[in-house]
Amino acid sequence: MKYYITTPIFYPNSNPHIGTAYTTVAADTLARYHRLLGDEVYFLTGTDENAQKIVRTAEANHIDPRTYVDGVVERFRELWLALDVSNDDFIRTTEVRHHKVVQHIFTKLYEQGDIYKSVYSGWYCTPCETFWLENKLIEGKCPNADCGRAVELLKEESYFFRLSKYQDALLKHIEGHREFIQPVSRRNEMLRFIEGGLEDLCVSRTTFQWGIKVPFDPKHVIYVWLDALINYISALGYPDGENYGQYWPADVHLMGKDIVRFHAVIWPIILMALNIPLPKVIYGHGWYLTNDGGKISKSRGNVEDSFELIQRYGSDAIRYFLLREMQAGMDGTYSEDNVVERLNRDLANDFGNFVSRSLAMVVKYRKGIVPCPGQDGSQERELKALSHEVKKAVEKSLEVFDPASALEEIWRFVARCNKYVDETAPWVLAKQEELRERLDTVLYTFMECIRIMAVLTAPFMPGLPPRICTLLGLDEGLIRWGETDQWGILEPGIKVHKGEQLFPRIDISQFSTVGETEKVDQDRTTDNISQTQAQKETGEPAPLLEFEPIKEEISIEDFSKLDLRVGKVLSAEKVEKTDKLMKLEVEVAGVVRTVVSGIAKHYASEDLVNQNVVLVANLKPTKLRGITSQGMILAASQGEVLEVLMVNKDLPGGVRIK
Repeated sequence: MKYYITTPIFYPNSNPHIGTAYTTVAADTLARYHRLLGDEVYFLTGTDENAQKIVRTAEANHIDPRTYVDGVVERFRELWLALDVSNDDFIRTTEVRHHKVVQHIFTKLYEQGDIYKSVYSGWYCTPCETFWLENKLIEGKCPNADCGRAVELLKEESYFFRLSKYQDALLKHIEGHREFIQPVSRRNEMLRFIEGGLEDLCVSRTTFQWGIKVPFDPKHVIYVWLDALINYISALGYPDGENYGQYWPADVHLMGKDIVRFHAVIWPIILMALNIPLPKVIYGHGWYLTNDGGKISKSRGNVEDSFELIQRYGSDAIRYFLLREMQAGMDGTYSEDNVVERLNRDLANDFGNFVSRSLAMVVKYRKGIVPCPGQDGSQERELKALSHEVKKAVEKSLEVFDPASALEEIWRFVARCNKYVDETAPWVLAKQEELRERLDTVLYTFMECIRIMAVLTAPFMPGLPPRICTLLGLDEGLIRWGETDQWGILEPGIKVHKGEQLFPRIDISQFSTVGETEKVDQDRTTDNISQTQAQKETGEPAPLLEFEPIKEEISIEDFSKLDLRVGKVLSAEKVEKTDKLMKLEVEVAGVVRTVVSGIAKHYASEDLVNQNVVLVANLKPTKLRGITSQGMILAASQGEVLEVLMVNKDLPGGVRIK
């Protein structure tokens, strides 16, 4: 089957940013997924360069428009390369192939009476490249929710496209094809807009010369939306190109919600007038907002350096954050704090930790050789059933353009894999020779889980599967979607390698440019005592550390009420459906207590077993997630770093700490 997916073409009036990257990464994920399915995919992106605001930006930089856009377009290409975007084509509206198609279509529409010449008098917003009727303005300014800037009164001779002629036909199409505009909220917005009445569209300008000339009236430049939207077929070689015949109509046009109106109204009417089939789906996703609710945009000046973020955290981590954080049809919230939290929790703790632990145990217990599995138990059967369920759920989510839900399903499988490690406790099995076959089954299952996780994440984080294949000693050709839920693909006897951490934990304090983490609550104090000594030892100024203020004094009698004891950890497991909580069985003075502690993000279960921890033994029991916790384990934390207080292993559980 063929699959044609597009992003909008982006304005190269400044460097691309995270908000721009979301659309392209989401489209790339869908393209990669369909390639894994075996579809013939054509993935198009590009730049919209024939706009008046390009001219004004170039003038502000004292260079000609072509030189300006050539430089910025390269930044777009470089960013897509850095984000592992696999587009098949990159269309520029300054290319000859595009000019020819636009002029051909303009002439055809004019000759059949769908374009006519008249005089336009009205209000124009240059940043939005949009004409507005006076009754649409808000307090005399652009009514676009993301703009609100000043408009200018223009009166000029222009060509107009008869949008109004096709209003009823467009309504009929939308009402008869519920999937045409998605999600439903965007569809409803467009229906209301069209039902309010369509005005004929101004499609040429005479006040500037940058752009595509009307071929039979060269003092006119073709207005940006008629020009820009045609890229989706000019890139395919309309009207008689081989790619046009093979891939049109598009399976999905993916874009931000602010430009759905142009794609859902102007574009289908152009196609109707040309008697060309309409795209199957127009999908308008949300925006990435800052923590204060503002849109990330160039005009607001609140964009991050995308290249710096990728260099700092890696392409796969940035892709994962972008795709996971924005729910279908909703806006997402971006901050670098959020990126680090996602990376540490989901990628380092959940995914990376499972891979690292599993490989380490195969290396430790079987010298790195994948063993031949024995008989499956109930836990293995449950894992296999879950892999079938998750694969279907991921496919269903991607069919409706919802990568966030797809990733949630994948992480449900990842969480179950981590639980499987704790349930099977290979470190215990390894101590008993009669359980050797059971250990082989568990270790083999670990490796198959890693392979399946690599396939599931391949469309989302394309740099990850090759790294996992290297660790497993596999050919990348084994990343096949059809085998996602098939077990036994991995051949026993292959050599695996522990390798480096796939996703090392990030300490956000090491980066001085993180905005949100530099805000300090007024009730906090800064301790400078160690500043001078640190500078002496390193030769570099030490960073200021922020500490909570010392609490009010208590008497020795108050302190003596605390009963602090050494507790020996007998077992530890992550609490289901939580990120932070871990359930521990702790022996204190011959009595085993259950303790629930918020340390699961920082410790693997086996790292705690047989360790001596410090326990507040006389704390009133409390219930956490339905589990009665009989005490509190002491730990120190600073930012993302947490350390459980531990004492000498030779001390018996129950020794009092004074």
